[in-house]
Amino acid sequence: MPPTTRQATSRKPSAPRAIPRSEPAEDTDDDYPDAAEAQEIEAEGHYVTALLAGEEIRIVPPGAWRQSWQTALAEGKFNVFAEHVVHPDDLDTYFDIDPTNDEFEAFVADAAGQAGESLGKSRGRAGRSRRTRRR
Repeated sequence: MPPTTRQATSRKPSAPRAIPRSEPAEDTDDDYPDAAEAQEIEAEGHYVTALLAGEEIRIVPPGAWRQSWQTALAEGKFNVFAEHVVHPDDLDTYFDIDPTNDEFEAFVADAAGQAGESLGKSRGRAGRSRRTRRR
């Protein structure tokens, strides 16, 4: 009669490996921005550059958008949305372009691509898979 369960083979634990230790790097003042540089970096924020109707515009990557900004976009409040996501220095250029929906969609897709993100496709409800005659 064949055995119904297999016996576990016991393995001998291996000896712990030695992890090579490196000397800690010396901290220098050159590694950190001074107060003015830090303030400028913080004010600059996190932006990527994307093309809008052939113009380079800096925009916050879609993955970093706040839900309130997304809500403004969904409600059609494009100017409010733009004021949050477009870099302040590029905002006048954005408004001067007055993009079409297709241009805006391409702009956001380019921004997502620059940030290494995927927006994906929002699919509507699927229709019936089989056509049947209603009675």
